[in-house]
Amino acid sequence: MIAPGTAAGVTEDMVRELVHTFYAKVRRDPALGPVFDRVVEDWDHHLAKLCDFWSSVMLMTGRFKGAPMVVHTQIPEIRPTHFARWLHLWRETAAEVCPPEAAALFVGKAEMIGQSLQFGIAASRGELPDAHLPFRSARS
Repeated sequence: MIAPGTAAGVTEDMVRELVHTFYAKVRRDPALGPVFDRVVEDWDHHLAKLCDFWSSVMLMTGRFKGAPMVVHTQIPEIRPTHFARWLHLWRETAAEVCPPEAAALFVGKAEMIGQSLQFGIAASRGELPDAHLPFRSARS
């Protein structure tokens, strides 16, 4: 099976440049920086883990070992506005660092991951709407 990023020209160097450039912006961001500064103890280790994550997502290397959902559900201050800002910076950085086809692939994956994390966080907090319950008509 061909990795999704291979056809778009994604390389390990591209993953590294995107991750490092993006998180340099995150650390300076007034909304995201304080959240990350509170939870990330060792930035070198964190960046290496994120490079492994994106390498696994884009190039199917299988290097990432972790549980992002568990980690994110344990950060009480994360809100949808944080995800919106994260995604805005990710889009911006991907466009700066990557060729258009690779940038679009990185952004598409990030959107799916962000939605999944937001759903998992909401579920862990008991904040999901009742949309998952079976439909009942007025006559039932």
